[in-house]
Amino acid sequence: MMSTLQHKSIYLPVLLTLWLGLFLDSEALSERIQYGQWLTNGLVLLCFAWVYFRVTRKIKKLMLYGVGLAYLGEVVFSIVLGMYEYRLENVPFYVPFGHSLVYAAVFYIQKEKLIQRNKSHLVFVLYWGMIAYSSLWLLFDQDVLGLVCTLVIVLLLKKKTGNELFFLIMYFMVVYLELLGTYYQCWEWPDTWFSIVSFISSSNPPSGIGVFYFGFDIGCLWIYKKLNSKKWRRMKSLRQFKRL
Repeated sequence: MMSTLQHKSIYLPVLLTLWLGLFLDSEALSERIQYGQWLTNGLVLLCFAWVYFRVTRKIKKLMLYGVGLAYLGEVVFSIVLGMYEYRLENVPFYVPFGHSLVYAAVFYIQKEKLIQRNKSHLVFVLYWGMIAYSSLWLLFDQDVLGLVCTLVIVLLLKKKTGNELFFLIMYFMVVYLELLGTYYQCWEWPDTWFSIVSFISSSNPPSGIGVFYFGFDIGCLWIYKKLNSKKWRRMKSLRQFKRL
């Protein structure tokens, strides 16, 4: 099966880097190694370079736009609004690069022929898996914020843009990332939304927080369209022609 996966050299290193990088930046390891976050910075940069030189020109641009957009988002949501907090009360250098790596990994996972052949079945399974996952967090940990975020995702998916599989894979990639990050105590989510809205309780992490990655993905595409308008119009015309 592995031999049929054409893009595994892109997303498997990302999955491994997320785990190892967050372990190196963990609260437990910091008691033994003070420079763990620097090791994570170096590891993520190496992975970013590895992936960057293996993707298409369009994805290269989206990855670079993503770094800038992610840094801005992290400053606003973490530092200014206090929606969550990193271990050292900063925005770690590796985090914006990690956002772009997650984007690239999900893009190439959903491009696999094996995935595309089973697209409709996977959308069905992942969709109801998302509903079940969020419902269980609500039931066992009163994760109201996670449920609200998941319901927003459900509404977005009703538009049927053809990107449902991408966003559902993104949802579970974020689940993987958030469970690792909070388990290793690299960051923490408060018990209530922004520690202010008391009637919206939250798990650590909230189950549906991937909705903010959806915004990140849409933001990257918006920047790409604005800075590459001619290419975008040409690509759109080709897609319309193929549908005829």
